[in-house]
Amino acid sequence: MIVGKEQLSANELRISIEGRIDTTTSPLLRAEIAAIPSSVKKIVLDFSDVSYLSSSGIRELFICKKKFPDTTIENVVPVVFDVLKITGCDKIFSIRTATQDVSTYLQMSFKNFLATKAEHDGDKIVFVDEHNSYTWTDVEECATIIAEDLSRLGATRGSRVAICSNNSANWILTFYAIQKLDATAVLMNFNLRASEIVKTASIGDVNFLCYGDLPDMKDEQNFLSAVRDEADCPIEKFYSIRSAINFKARRDEYKPLRYKFANFSEADNPCTMIFTSGSTGKVKGVILSAYNILNAANVNFRDQTLRGDDKSCMILPFFHIFGLVAGIFANALAGSTIFIPPNIHTNTLLDLISREKCTIFHSVPTMLIALINNKNFSADKLSSLRCTIISGASATEAQIKMFREQMPNNHFLSSYGLSEMAPVSITTYEDSDEHVLHTVGKPVKNIKIKILNPKTGEDCSAGEIGEILVQGFNLMTCYYKLDEADQSIDEDGWLHTGDWGSLQPDGYLKLTGRIKELIIRGGENIMPGEVEAAISKFDFVDNVKVIGVPNDFFGEEVCACIKLKNGKTFDEESFRRELAVDLAKYKIPSRFAIFDEFPMLGSGKIDVVSVKKRVAEIFSRQSN
Repeated sequence: MIVGKEQLSANELRISIEGRIDTTTSPLLRAEIAAIPSSVKKIVLDFSDVSYLSSSGIRELFICKKKFPDTTIENVVPVVFDVLKITGCDKIFSIRTATQDVSTYLQMSFKNFLATKAEHDGDKIVFVDEHNSYTWTDVEECATIIAEDLSRLGATRGSRVAICSNNSANWILTFYAIQKLDATAVLMNFNLRASEIVKTASIGDVNFLCYGDLPDMKDEQNFLSAVRDEADCPIEKFYSIRSAINFKARRDEYKPLRYKFANFSEADNPCTMIFTSGSTGKVKGVILSAYNILNAANVNFRDQTLRGDDKSCMILPFFHIFGLVAGIFANALAGSTIFIPPNIHTNTLLDLISREKCTIFHSVPTMLIALINNKNFSADKLSSLRCTIISGASATEAQIKMFREQMPNNHFLSSYGLSEMAPVSITTYEDSDEHVLHTVGKPVKNIKIKILNPKTGEDCSAGEIGEILVQGFNLMTCYYKLDEADQSIDEDGWLHTGDWGSLQPDGYLKLTGRIKELIIRGGENIMPGEVEAAISKFDFVDNVKVIGVPNDFFGEEVCACIKLKNGKTFDEESFRRELAVDLAKYKIPSRFAIFDEFPMLGSGKIDVVSVKKRVAEIFSRQSN
């Protein structure tokens, strides 16, 4: 606990403390104080590395002051100062708060992060949508009002409250509101159909659904009825956060609620759940803490050189780890401003970037290509961009060349991360095209990567391909409610990613493929098993295998390989329409291949390698 003592003068002693001062550690502090000789008249307690102070810790401070009346506490971080202030000790002790910088926020819960931002940067604009701009004071007030609404619906500490909405100001406000309740924010893909929402809610034990504007919601009441009517729907209460709702108009309700949700929360408490298919293709809930996300965002904002005057055009989905880390919280730590477009139509984005002179725009290659191919595109409309992280899908050499020609002021970064841990690696702001094109960068600060030979269990040498294993400060807590055997973290603390790659001699990570069969279409993750299950319901389908096939625009597209039952026929367009009942649009196959028989392995499983070869031959003949 006490990590240093410095004799400042004959009768003055400086004591540096780190960690927590609580019921467990406070006796250690008392023993250290008791050992100080009476010749010392003044004590300076350095709290720069103290992350938590409990009521028992405060008692030890009083004991210290009784023995040494001239006791000073300095470098007190906001979360600790709040405890001293709440108990009135800020009037009793001589206290000097820590200088405000980014590190101040990295040991905070999201609740305390917001409160500190509102107190110190209240007038700073955080994000802007098509209707309003929001300062930290606005966010604090609106989030408190939403938290009260959810509290009245029954949400409380430990509740799992889902957000299923397109990107919007209300999405961010609701995320902070859930944190104020010490509940878990469960983040859902807003492209899900009603049945898929219920399936995901069941995995996450969701009881409350905050819904926004959803592509599948043509009629609000019919959509909510469809969700409620699904078998075994766990959702009990619904709360609208649609974009037309202006929570700033209710700010008069804030004053009586100001201190209602002000209790302290630990930064390491599990507070967020996002979903991934992992290496098995099975949907899993990834549990993360504020410490995970804020520290990951800190690394990310430094690597992309974010500044307070930057303007980010934000199209990264907020429910993705990339959107949370590189989007919402990297910008929050940097003090830059997020601009949330009302949609992601290329005309909308070109106009927004050009009008606001946005400097940051993270995306997948498909979106950059679409912007450049827009008939209204001109290079000057994107001339303000200076940094773009390409993630979700890799760019080809021809694409990077085109991007650089059309956006000469832009720096392109390549990164790698997972829902369980992001970022893992990233290229630097000044890296060469060679590194951006052929690697996903070096491990970020305080992250470890090793490449494992899955056959021998031994570490691979430089350049040798194996499974990528990672560990570090931003690693998830666990998968929600999965058995120990299904958790991807081994006994030595390494996360087995299911991805193949190699560490180059210069320390850069190169991805070479995925152990999992996950399809990534334009940055969207699609599980073949889920699409196969939907197709298998049709009575004319005898067997099905869903694979990813190359696509110049999306990187990959979904191909359904189908064996029909004897005497059955197949109408592609009609089939797509029927699949739309159960599957989000991006999951519906764009290519179909009809098989008389599937090639099989000796184990009785479909030979996927042979299927892919045959599909490639079929499509090659069709193109010729």
